[in-house]
Amino acid sequence: MITVTNLSKVYNGVEVLNIPHLEIPRGQSFGLVGNNGAGKTTFFSLLLDLIQPSTGNVFNKDITVSQSETWKPFTSSFIDESFLIGYLTPEEYFNFIGELRNRNKADVAAFLKDFEELFNGEIMGRRKYLRDLSKGNQKKVGIVAALIGDPEVVILDEPFANLDPTTQIKLKALIRDLSENSETTILISSHDLIHVTEVCERIVVLDKGHVVNDIKTSEATLKELEQYFAGEAIKVKAEQEGV
Repeated sequence: MITVTNLSKVYNGVEVLNIPHLEIPRGQSFGLVGNNGAGKTTFFSLLLDLIQPSTGNVFNKDITVSQSETWKPFTSSFIDESFLIGYLTPEEYFNFIGELRNRNKADVAAFLKDFEELFNGEIMGRRKYLRDLSKGNQKKVGIVAALIGDPEVVILDEPFANLDPTTQIKLKALIRDLSENSETTILISSHDLIHVTEVCERIVVLDKGHVVNDIKTSEATLKELEQYFAGEAIKVKAEQEGV
């Protein structure tokens, strides 16, 4: 579904991402983990043509992302609150996204009924603008909007951040259901190793822009990731102490 070749990004002479080759097949739930500055958001921004690569290409369903927009109708994402339109209410925003996805208001209303439990009475019918919602409720709106129109690819950057534990559990169930019962390709980045191992069948570890591990998720994956990042923490501490 998604193929990356010789992909790199350089800012002011500093290389922040370098991935020679990576393939994400159709229907895979793909997790991306790494410390701050690892290149996760840069990678997703390149997948969405929000920034231009220094070298290489991203192909989405064999379409070169930087050279065509024909991948956009079947690809959706929520990276952060900047994707929202703050002066709209949630209802207005959902209908706006629905229109982009060739869904009428009745279609959108029927779709949203499945998310009443996730919204928990805090989003719909409150006559609030998106800019006035809490960070967690803004995130709920962004994630649900990204699912309108049955996209083939869904990209979510840190979807569990700012969500309370109950909502995190509901979101994980939603992602697992989407992964198991559709051919949707789901890409998730997260700092939370527990969440990402629970919902992703494959996890790639980025370190300073490079892929350092590519893991098929199993019962041993969480421990493997924890050991890796514990080792990274020890190395950073040693460097800080000049050892």
